[in-house]
Parts: sequence; C-alpha cells; structure tokens
Amino acid sequence: MPDPDRLTTGERWAARASDSQFNALAGAIGGFTSGIVTCPLDVIKTKLQAQGGFHAQGTGRRRVYKGLFGTANIIWKEEGLRGMYRGLGPIILGYLPTWAVWFTIYNKSKLFLGQYHENGFVVNLWSSIIAGASSTIATNPIWVIKTRLMSQSGGHDRNGFSLFPKGTNTPTSRPTLHQPWHYRSTLDAARKMYTTEGLLSFYSGLTPALLGLTHVAVQFPAYEFLKVKFTGRAMGAAPVAGQDEKAHWLGILSASIMSKILASSATYPHEVIRTRLQTQRRPIPGQEYMQGLGGATAPGVGNGVSHQPHPGPKYNGIVSTFRTMLREEGWRAFYAGMGTNMMRAVPAATVTMLTYEYVMSHLNHTRATGRHKLEQQLARGELAEP
Repeated sequence: MPDPDRLTTGERWAARASDSQFNALAGAIGGFTSGIVTCPLDVIKTKLQAQGGFHAQGTGRRRVYKGLFGTANIIWKEEGLRGMYRGLGPIILGYLPTWAVWFTIYNKSKLFLGQYHENGFVVNLWSSIIAGASSTIATNPIWVIKTRLMSQSGGHDRNGFSLFPKGTNTPTSRPTLHQPWHYRSTLDAARKMYTTEGLLSFYSGLTPALLGLTHVAVQFPAYEFLKVKFTGRAMGAAPVAGQDEKAHWLGILSASIMSKILASSATYPHEVIRTRLQTQRRPIPGQEYMQGLGGATAPGVGNGVSHQPHPGPKYNGIVSTFRTMLREEGWRAFYAGMGTNMMRAVPAATVTMLTYEYVMSHLNHTRATGRHKLEQQLARGELAEP
C-alpha cells in the first residue's frame, strides 16, 4: 500500500517548479487540446477565406465553398476524414510553442510592468501585445505551412504536378510555372516552399499577423476583467476553499465566450488579409526571364511563348491587399467565413482557457501538496535543510 506521506514524482516536480514552467505547460496543453477539437472548423474557415484569392488570380478554381455545412460536405465527399484534419500536424507543432510562449511571456510581462504601472487593465493590455508579438514571430513559419495545407484541395491529379515534371532535363529543374502547387505533408510543404520560393515565404503574412495583435489586445484584458467579475479570481488562480466550483467554472466559460466574440468581431478582416498573403506563392526566381525565351508557357498559350509578361505577386502588403480585395470583391470579402470563424474561434478559445485554468488549478494543488509533504519530511528530519 503506497505511503500517503511519500512524495510522488509529480509532486516533487511541482514543489520546485517555477510559475513560468506552470504557465508554459498549461498553455501548451490548452492550445494542443483546442487544436485537435477545432481543426475541422479551421480547415473550413481557411478554405472560405482563401478561395476568393484563387478565383481572382485566374487559377481556374471556381467558387465551390459556400457556408459552414456546404463546405464541410464538399470536403467530406472529396477528401474524407483526412481532409477535415488537413494541416493538423502544423497545428500541433504550432499550438504547443505558441501558447507555451504566450502564457509564459504574458505572465512575466504582467509582473514586470506591474512594478511601473498601477492600472491593471493597461498592464494586461501591453502584456498581451508583448506576448503576442513574441509568439507570432517565433511560430509564423508553422502557421504559413498550416494555412497552405488547409487551403489546397485534395482532389488533385497526383501525376499532374511534380517538382521534376516529365520533359525537364535535370532533377534540379524548377516546376513548370503554370502548374498548381500541392503539398503532401508538413515536411513536403516546407521543402517545396524553401526550394521554389526561398526563406521569405515562411514569413508571408507576418505583417498582418502582427497587426492581429489587436485581437489579443482586446481578448485577454477583456477575459481577465470578466473572469474577476464573474469569479473573483485572476487568470490561472484556482477557486478558493468554500467557493462554489460549478459557479467558478461557469464564470470562466462565460468570460471565455464573451471576450472571444468581442475580439473576433472587432479584428476579423485582418485574418482574411493575412490568409490571402500566406496562400499566395512567391514568384519563382528567374521566371521573368524565362517568360520571353520559350522556356515557359502561360496557361492557354500553345506556341511555347508567352505573349503576356507573367504578373508579379497580386497581393503586396496590407494596404495593397486591402485595396485589391475591395476593388475586385467588395467589402463582403473581408468577412468571408466570419460565421464559420466564430463557430471555430469561440470553441477554440473556450477549450484553451478551460484547459489552461484546469491544468493550472491542478498544478497549484499539486505544488501545495508537495510542499506540505516536504515540510513534514523536513520536520521529521528525513530531509536535510536546503
């Protein structure tokens, strides 16, 4: 029978772990859980956001995705369960470091800024911006790969595209310029992006992603404010003894939902702009020279020579992308997939925060238990004074 006074491995670690380690672990678990739960909705949202850009670029891709259930039905018929979880690898690889970094830096920033400013809302606001910028820069390449994997269609011709198409002279040739891009996996996407577009392709959409810091600047200060109002406890704090636990978790649920709806409604257009920039391929080096020398043929041209210069990138920066979308698609394009996004983002935020709060509560309880046992062992002389 196990000794109740004996320290378990978890209690021993928790008793000595720092708050930063707690926040990193709880954040990573929270993001990982929400990523798995909401991945299908993320795929649907990404396809709805991206298809307007493909249509406007003249790729021949029709507007086939309409609404949440219509898009889900098409994905299920054409790609099955695998299609609904396309991009899950980058999600798992992305959410783990994203939320681990975010919660760690957020709480450290609160402690630091709290020494210089007494207004808690201002401290939370700047802490969320600092944490968001750090996690965004660190993980942007993963999210670019995720967006590309999710936005592509699985109904492709497996023999229709190759990095080394038939007719090329050497295995180092670039893909033909008019071929559609297709990625089979996370590593395959990373390899093809690097070899055909260069290192900068991994930071496509970084500027609008940083603009998206307005999202966390709204969401988390609002969440902290609402959680204190509903539960009387700050973020990451466990319910006090005697407090109604059901009311405590209901307060967390309400704060998560309300803060996410507020932030998503206010900042959604930047997500569409970011998706367009991320899904747009960077020009292949040298293509402007190949176009006049018979080395590449534009789509629909059969004589081996392109009569029109290959256009440059359609979207160049936030302002240019905004103007192009507004001119070609109208203001509704900035809210493409917003309904689906709400149905994805709100559950994702709720699962993330509930999981984070639960893990933090469990870790704090384990820490308290571990330290109590250590004190008892020290009092009995079983441990040397540290």
